[in-house]
Amino acid sequence: MGPTVSRGSDGGGGRKGRRSSAKRKPMAEINVTPFVDVMLVLLIIFMVAAPLLTVGVPIELPKTAATSLPQEKEEPLALAIAADGRLVLQTVEIERDTLIQKLRAISAEREDDKVFLRADGVVPYSIVMEVMGALNAGGFRNIGLVTDGGGPRMDGTKASVAE
Repeated sequence: MGPTVSRGSDGGGGRKGRRSSAKRKPMAEINVTPFVDVMLVLLIIFMVAAPLLTVGVPIELPKTAATSLPQEKEEPLALAIAADGRLVLQTVEIERDTLIQKLRAISAEREDDKVFLRADGVVPYSIVMEVMGALNAGGFRNIGLVTDGGGPRMDGTKASVAE
């Protein structure tokens, strides 16, 4: 006869967990690790996708030697005049006959009267001046003309982009 193995007092041969599982309390904690993982992935997706969602009007800005304006606390209003004469306010194309009414409505809601005017280099000067008059009539008297840096200076030399 071989050696006899004594089983424990539970009689289950190492199955102590079965008897104590009936007394175990349900887990009251929520595992937030998968939630955090999903949120981080979504954050990265939105951070990558947000710059791609900005819709712009293709404009060939004239070059100048002027320095850029300092950044403001409130995002300034931007109006663009495309080469074909279309007007785009921020990202929305608007008609010329409704420009002043929309500008007045926007001016009433904003505390800053700054607006940036971007015009393609081929747009006639008279159209740019008409739009500037509309901006003034709409309540925006602080108009900044947007250009690309590195253009010619009055003395005939070319400005560097770093200036």
